[in-house]
Amino acid sequence: MADSAIVTYFYHSGFSVAVQDTLLVFDYWRGEHDELPLNAQLKDADFQGYKRILVFVSHDHEDHFDEVIYSWDYQHLPISYIVSDDLPIGKRGKRVKPGDALTIGDADIQVFDSTDKGVSFYVTLYGLHIFHAGDLNLWHWREESTLREIAQAEKDFYAAMAPIEHLPMDIAMFPVDPRMGGLYDAGANYFVMAVKPRLFIPMHWQGKPEVAAGFARKGRTRYTEILALTRPREQAQLEFDGNFLHINTFSVMPEVKDVADDADLQLDAFSSNDPFINTDLPVKL
Repeated sequence: MADSAIVTYFYHSGFSVAVQDTLLVFDYWRGEHDELPLNAQLKDADFQGYKRILVFVSHDHEDHFDEVIYSWDYQHLPISYIVSDDLPIGKRGKRVKPGDALTIGDADIQVFDSTDKGVSFYVTLYGLHIFHAGDLNLWHWREESTLREIAQAEKDFYAAMAPIEHLPMDIAMFPVDPRMGGLYDAGANYFVMAVKPRLFIPMHWQGKPEVAAGFARKGRTRYTEILALTRPREQAQLEFDGNFLHINTFSVMPEVKDVADDADLQLDAFSSNDPFINTDLPVKL
């Protein structure tokens, strides 16, 4: 089993995970208006030295799929694309759907369902188990939905989670979306309790890093450490030592403010600086 990995956060739900000589890239996106700074964007130079590079696209929503991935020099670099079959025909890559399984190099890939478009990915690489949820989440939308629609959303989420819950998991990337208001973390909390990943990394937090940082403070358990990576190119160097996990975080872009260091962050749903102020709180019954 690999005893180390390096996780790099880029933007929104975009990450890379480096394990030995293989690099995984998940749902890379530069932002609607190039919010990911130019000096933080992935370039061909970042791929040098890897025996294999696997680029995953969970679905065709614009915040998970960036055409720039096809500008990388895949003709001279060992890049393989694994893409959801909802991407338009003609997009490069192995098209996959829920239930598929494939092996590329040393990576065993299982494809699971989503509760939105596309798929989620579970990768076993040198004995490490890595999960990227895509848009798998408990999308309850309590202000906009009827009680029947909310009940159906919960049913769909638990059904999608059922085949995942028994899996060993070392690293998981999963949404915490503040647009859903005070229950923004309902899906994430269930995932942490049911799956018990060794490390959980919040994503899809809609440009509000205080949401990721707040969940990291309150959501950890005796089985799961939660780490908020909130700056472009912020990295976590992970060392797996038996039942222990050692984490060292660092950033190559120190000029970007790290909101996780702010002592005055408030997640009180009724405070004036509430990050959910424009969502569905308070719930009107």
